[in-house]
Amino acid sequence: MKAAANPWTMSSAILALAGMIIAGIGLYFIVLRPPLLPEDIRYMRLSAAELEAIGPRLAMWLTYVFRVLGGYAFATGVLLIALALTAFRARHPIALAGALVGGASSIGLMSVVNFTIGSDFRWPLFACALVWALSFVAYGFEASASTAVPEQRQSLTKRSSQ
Repeated sequence: MKAAANPWTMSSAILALAGMIIAGIGLYFIVLRPPLLPEDIRYMRLSAAELEAIGPRLAMWLTYVFRVLGGYAFATGVLLIALALTAFRARHPIALAGALVGGASSIGLMSVVNFTIGSDFRWPLFACALVWALSFVAYGFEASASTAVPEQRQSLTKRSSQ
C-alpha cells in the first residue's frame, strides 16, 4: 500500500471535530431551537403581558432569524471540515489563517456573546470553542516536532561521521 501524501494529523482531526460540532449547532438552530428560550425572556426582562402582546410576532421573526443563523453555522462547520481534510491537513499557511478567522468569528464570538449575556449555554459553547482552539495547539506542537526531527537527524549524522 502506498502511504498517504498528507497523513491525518491530530490538528486536522481536531479541527474536523470542531467543524462537526459547529455544523451540529447549526442543525440545532435550523431544526430544534425554539424561538424563545427561558434565558431569552429573562435577558429581555419582559413581563407576561408584554410577552403576550409581542410574543407571537417575535416568535415568527426569530424562527426565521435562527434558521438563517443555523444555515450559516452549518455552512461554517462544513467548510471547517473541508478545510481540515484538505489544506489544513497539508499545512498550507493560508488554511491556518482561514481556520483561525473562521473559528474566531463563529464559535469564538458565539462563546463570548453567550458569556456576555449570561446564557445557560455559555459553558458548553466555551467547551466547543476550546475544541477549535485545541486544533491550533496541536498544529503548533506538530510544527515544532517536524522542525526538531530534521535537526536531530543532522546532529546524529554529524556525530556518527566523526
